[in-house]
Amino acid sequence: MIKLYRPAAVLATLLLAGKVLAADPPYFTKYPSMKMSRSNGVLLVEMTSNGGPLRFSAKEHESYPDAFYDISRDRDNKVVILTGTGGQWMPDIDFSSFGNVADPDVWAKVHDEGDQVLDNIANIRVPLICAVEGKAWVHTEYCLLANVIIAGKSASFNDAPHFKGGIVPGDGVFTLWSYYVGPGRAQALLLSPQPVSASTAKDWGVVAEVTPDGQAVARATALATTWLAAPDVTRRFTRAHFVQPIKQRLVVEIGNGLGLEGVSAAALVKQMQSQSK
Repeated sequence: MIKLYRPAAVLATLLLAGKVLAADPPYFTKYPSMKMSRSNGVLLVEMTSNGGPLRFSAKEHESYPDAFYDISRDRDNKVVILTGTGGQWMPDIDFSSFGNVADPDVWAKVHDEGDQVLDNIANIRVPLICAVEGKAWVHTEYCLLANVIIAGKSASFNDAPHFKGGIVPGDGVFTLWSYYVGPGRAQALLLSPQPVSASTAKDWGVVAEVTPDGQAVARATALATTWLAAPDVTRRFTRAHFVQPIKQRLVVEIGNGLGLEGVSAAALVKQMQSQSK
């Protein structure tokens, strides 16, 4: 009789039962501003700064293309839910962390990362749900790449960083908002940014469901669970089919948009330097 050490004995028991508990993949803990957990194939991605609401910075701008690429490549993900922490989705941005955006070398990096992150979110080949609580005031284009948006009653959508801050909204925010609400409404929103309530966003066809505050993730999880009944191939190819027209627009518009945003960022820096003299 072979005596097994406890770990081997546990593994043998699981194997005999036809079950093996797989360890979480390494990328789950690779990105400090993303907390990831998975249950029954539903991956929950929580954007965070030190456990609280995310203050988006150059660090996230650099790491998120890789994070979403890792998520997209993991075939154990059956549905993905993207949300924030601390009762907020993404409320704020740290402009200073990007350095001298008037430097072409600096902006070339921003340009590449901004293009790649949208490509990699769009290339998540399973249904994607955006669960919004509080402020979605930065990078709402990430959220609009989801198939379904669930929002808490007090949630709001806005574009804080761009035109109001002095730069062109060229990073995909116009492309995605105009896709869902039309170019006229999107231009008005981006030229005169004001918070859009969850109920208004639902009336516009952007938000699918409004929940009581604090219940967006729970509702997203319940919805995701119902989708697991479909064959894996059906789920994956439905996402691919739905996102294809958006991917076509991203290819046509984002490179030019980010280029124009970079020129405007340089002009803003020039103006600020002139005013400080």
